[in-house]
Amino acid sequence: MKERYAAVKQRIAAAAKRAGRTPDSIVLVAVTKYASIDQVRELVELGHVDLGESQMQNLLQRAAQIDEFQARMKQLGGKQAKSLKPVRWHMIGHLQRNKVRKVAGLVRLIHSVDSLRLAEEIQACSTRLDQPVEVLIQVNVSGEKSKFGIAPAAAKHLIDQMDTMINIRVRGLMCMAPLTDDASTVRNVFDRTRELFGDIARSGAAGERFDILSMGMSQDFETAIECGANMVRVGSAIFGATGLESDGDGSSGE
Repeated sequence: MKERYAAVKQRIAAAAKRAGRTPDSIVLVAVTKYASIDQVRELVELGHVDLGESQMQNLLQRAAQIDEFQARMKQLGGKQAKSLKPVRWHMIGHLQRNKVRKVAGLVRLIHSVDSLRLAEEIQACSTRLDQPVEVLIQVNVSGEKSKFGIAPAAAKHLIDQMDTMINIRVRGLMCMAPLTDDASTVRNVFDRTRELFGDIARSGAAGERFDILSMGMSQDFETAIECGANMVRVGSAIFGATGLESDGDGSSGE
């Protein structure tokens, strides 16, 4: 796992260089969906802080396990304990409204807001918690029925509707490309999402903090970076193939 993690970081650095950017401008979200808890602990020990889950129950379980692991490491002390950084959890999968209250105070970023009703529920929960929640708007640029996400033409309108929700901060867009070997199809989806991201940013609809473009998974993160992504969601390329590498129901994000 350590070698695969290093290889992914090298590939990110090379893709960033090809795009005229620096490696540290790309945030790597390690998707733990099919990883063992030992692998996740090892990754945290290596200093990685951004972890993603697509299912609420897995997120709650993994977050509790890693919290306990880090607390135990700090109790034991030593140089390694001092270097441990707090983990930042990302909810990258489809989020049902009745599950929002369980994750709103736990995650650093929700990647999958795709409706006004979901945004309203996040706003209500964040108000009760008195804690702002940062989100991305998930857009279904490929138009696949198997994937969640709002139509690209409706993305800005949704952001405009969320303007009065003071406890939600829209930080950018998220998309998933089709699972295909056709590189031109994948690149076209990423290019169109980057263009939409740029249009919304220039409009000022989401404010100055609209700066995250989350695109790319294990099979296409290098192309995503070349097309403008500054956040990628990578699971199997780090933790190993499981036979379950597709995005399945369109909700996983990896």
